[in-house]
Amino acid sequence: MITKSNAKNTIVQLFKYGVIGVMNTLITAISFYLLNTWLGVPYGPANIIGYVLGVINSFIWNRNWVFKNKKNLKRQALLFGCGFFICWLLQGGVSLLLLEGLGWKNLPVDTIPFLPMEKAGQNIVMIISMVVYTIANYIYNRTVTFKVKEETQETTETN
Repeated sequence: MITKSNAKNTIVQLFKYGVIGVMNTLITAISFYLLNTWLGVPYGPANIIGYVLGVINSFIWNRNWVFKNKKNLKRQALLFGCGFFICWLLQGGVSLLLLEGLGWKNLPVDTIPFLPMEKAGQNIVMIISMVVYTIANYIYNRTVTFKVKEETQETTETN
């Protein structure tokens, strides 16, 4: 049964997750942009490096601030890493579909009129696929990595 307190806690948690998500998105996107566009690192390696930087940041903040669950660092780190990998594969599938399947890889520089950029398609696809990743990753971490048993959650809420 969902109580008013549980609903409020979930809303606060979603807000915090969103804040961390924005921070991770900025870290990942800026890293990707700098590596891919400025340094010429190919899409795949730039994507991996950006996500690794974002996931390290994400684990620290989610464990300590969003989910406030510090039960077992090694187990949580392993589950978090597995969740990252699963969601990253999903993100990669979306990227592949958009870049190769729909041909967005070579969109023109002026695709976004107010923000002309080289490799516009790759940068746009990166943002879209990051949204897919973020939603899937929240669901995974809430239900797997940082899941709290019902009786533990109720005890925590009443204290």
